[in-house]
Amino acid sequence: MADAMLYCANCKNNSNGLSLRACSKCKVTRYCSRECQKNNWKSHKKLCSKQAGEAFHNLSGHPDMPAEHGTNYTTPRTKGLEQQIQDPFTRIDQHTYLHDRPETDVYKLLIDCFRMRQEDDNNFENKQSPYSIYSGASDSVVAFRHFLDLASSRSNLLPGWWNADKQKACEEFGMSDNWSSLKAKVSKQSVIDQYSSEMMPMQLRMLGETVYARGPGGQESASMRQVMMTMERGGPGNGMVASMLNINPDR
Repeated sequence: MADAMLYCANCKNNSNGLSLRACSKCKVTRYCSRECQKNNWKSHKKLCSKQAGEAFHNLSGHPDMPAEHGTNYTTPRTKGLEQQIQDPFTRIDQHTYLHDRPETDVYKLLIDCFRMRQEDDNNFENKQSPYSIYSGASDSVVAFRHFLDLASSRSNLLPGWWNADKQKACEEFGMSDNWSSLKAKVSKQSVIDQYSSEMMPMQLRMLGETVYARGPGGQESASMRQVMMTMERGGPGNGMVASMLNINPDR
């Protein structure tokens, strides 16, 4: 999904070389600093709620966002995890997606998030991580360590019990005989099949965007995440429930 705004709404600086932050409510209007956001609030507050609501309509017409018809959204159950959580998209937005889960579930999600991103980078940008199965290595554990280092640098993203020993255990889990294997590639469809949920590729891609500070193929998920969060709160989906973040319909 292309960025809705590529410049600061207040000072009009272009996003090239800047880290623009989205308004926490509408997820559309962007600012290069908290000061700019504060200075622009008097003008922006007239549009903020409207822009948040329009995200539903914009999403339903996007060619890369296939949808399933539905009127009452509930968090879909997944298989393959020991414990179900409610409101996964809200948790992704709040950096608590990996919190309050069994250790094994955290390991699986981190590994599969990494594998999903590796596959996306290869498919959409022809980019292969060094020391990974995509660049000819027998496994991707070295590249996965870099991913975990990035994840550790993101505030509050990893659970409070995470430490060097848990990272080692996670790496060992990925090198053992599990479906979430650092020795095997993954696809969107195989993730759907494994977790029995069409929402899982979207969740893993959004989690990966938090880790890498960039979505797959340069795509940003803020508007999509806002839609899903509103549905989780019981808001209207205009009769449509988005099924997945599907950058390429064929993958």
